[in-house]
Amino acid sequence: MPITTVELRELSDDELSDRLAEVKQEVFTLRFQIATGQAENTSLLGVAKRDVARIRTIMRQREIAAGATEEAGAV
Repeated sequence: MPITTVELRELSDDELSDRLAEVKQEVFTLRFQIATGQAENTSLLGVAKRDVARIRTIMRQREIAAGATEEAGAV
């Protein structure tokens, strides 16, 4: 089941990093299963990849927001 952006935005930075590691492991496992012909539902790989993208996007948005507040305080 895909992770919603609302759920992800409620997580802390550390929790997001942990979730990213979990989803990346899931992508690896799914790729391995597909390669060996064990996967029943190959579309889950695309879902997992989109979850990785969602998490990275939110992490980047937070990074940019933190940088913007630092620049505003420095001026």
